[in-house]
This record gives sequence, structure tokens and C-alpha cells, in this order.
Amino acid sequence: MSTSETPEAPDTVTDAVTDRASDTVTDAVAVEGRELSPAVVVLSGVVGGISLTVGALLAVTSLTGHAAGAWVSPEALSPGLVGAAMAGVAPALFTIGRARVWEEVRSLVLPLAIVLVGLFAVSLLNGGSLQAVRGGPLFLALFSLGWVATLGLLALGAVVCLGAQYRRPAPPAGAARRPVAPLPGWSKPLLAVLGSGWLGIGAGLLAFPAFWGPLVPWTVNRADAQGLGVWALALGVGVLGSLVEDDLARIRPALTAVPAVALATAVVLAVHARAVDWTSGPGASLLALVTGLFVTGVSGRWLLARAGSSARTAGPSRKGRPYGPRA
Repeated sequence: MSTSETPEAPDTVTDAVTDRASDTVTDAVAVEGRELSPAVVVLSGVVGGISLTVGALLAVTSLTGHAAGAWVSPEALSPGLVGAAMAGVAPALFTIGRARVWEEVRSLVLPLAIVLVGLFAVSLLNGGSLQAVRGGPLFLALFSLGWVATLGLLALGAVVCLGAQYRRPAPPAGAARRPVAPLPGWSKPLLAVLGSGWLGIGAGLLAFPAFWGPLVPWTVNRADAQGLGVWALALGVGVLGSLVEDDLARIRPALTAVPAVALATAVVLAVHARAVDWTSGPGASLLALVTGLFVTGVSGRWLLARAGSSARTAGPSRKGRPYGPRA
């Protein structure tokens, strides 16, 4: 009697496995690519913790009307914006450990490396403006020394971690890439304009602060102009990098960072609104660029969530694997 029921068992097991697979489908098919190095995850966590702490300190002191940056600034707005960017990007850095492949996080990690190396270089080039050199208050003098030392270590760590990452096996040449959630066609021209705007402003402030600095709609010195230029350059690289990836699943951590940075920046700008010449061309451009960042991040998260809902409705898909041997 039992032999007549035996053939039904495989179908039952198959159905159960299929149901479990359907329940465990995440946003979409996993991104394929180079396996993520643990060194990148560790670096991101360390930088995230430091950015959250130091960024909050700079932003909060700026909101109270005090300039607490590593170098002497004519106004509290510039160090506040640097702090807002640091605090805003920190939550996204903590999510990098959830990724499986490098391609899913490089649109955030590469701009991060630009910030670390760039701010360290700016601090050295403007060493005469550091609080410790200018005889600032004891706390700020010690803070400036710690700022330079910490940035130096983190910049070196970023270079080493990127080297370790690119030693991981790469996808086979000519391997077809299957986008999980391609960027909508209408978004690409807008992203190109937004990314080019940030990139151009950042490059100008960093390379030619004497010319571009006076165009900033509030008072800045050379160190302020170059420090803000580093962040603008990194934002431009990140936004333009999304066009290269052409896949929302590959820029997931960056989509978390962008609106947070824009929101934190907007808060600092709102508190110091009287210090900004909003009627000037640069003031209006800044408002448009910050708004563009926020809209880009929010709309990108919404489109990615919608793509995930469609994937779950369609049923389970084969997940991709990182290329190369698993550790």
C-alpha cells in the first residue's frame, strides 16, 4: 500500500523547496561580479564610525555659530558643510558589509577614497591654516593634529584596501552582465547634468581655489574652498558612476548616502541662510544641485523597491555568484 504513495514524495519536496525559495527572494537577482574584499568592509566600518562622530561634532558646532574645523575658517558654514557630508554618508558606509560583490559598492567606495586622499592632501597643502599652527584654542589645536594624522592613516588604508580588492579574481572577459534594475532612460540625461555640475565645481575649487573661491556664495578661504571642492568632486564621481553601472542594484549603498548627505547639507545651509547670497548665480546653482541630490536618492530608492516588488511577484530567480573562489 505504501508503494503507491512513494512517487508523490519528490513532488512534495520540490514544491516545498520552491515555496521556500519564493519566500527568500530579496530585491532581485544578486549582482554578479568581483567578490568583495573583507578589507573594504573593515575600512568602511572604521571610516563610518569616525565620520559619524567627527561629522556630527563639526555640524553641531556650526549650527551653534562656531567654526570648529581643523583649519581656521572665516565663517562657521564651511566646516559645518564638511561635517554634514561626513555625518550624512556614515549610515551608508555601515551597509557595505551586506554586499557580496565589489560592483555593488564601488560607486560609494571610490568616492570615499577620493574624499580621504583629497582631504589629507588639502590639509597638508594648507598646513599654515591649521588650528595648531595658527595658535587656536587647545582643543581645536589638538583636533587639527588628530585630523591630519587620522586622515593620513585612512588615506593609506584606502589605497591598500583598493589594491587588495582589485587583486580579487575579475569576471571573465566578455562575460554578459545581466542588469537587475536598469536605470530608466529619462533619468540618464538628468544624472549626467547633475554629476557634471558637482564634478566641475569640485575640480575648479580644488585645482584653482584663487579663481573659484570668490564665486562661492559665502566667505571662504583657500582651505575651505579646496575642502569643499574635494566633497563636490567625490559627489560628482559618484553620480556619474551610476551612469557607468546602469543598474540600481549596483548603486544601492550610494542611493542611501546621497539623500542623507543632501538633507544634512540642507539643514546647515538653512541655519546659515543669511550668510549665503541666494540671489547670485552660484547660490541658485547650489540650491539646484543639493535638491538634485535629494531627488536622485529618493527616486532611486523608490525605483529599486518597485523593481524588487516585481521580482518577488514574478517568482524566484537564479542568484548570481561572485567570480573567483569563495574564502
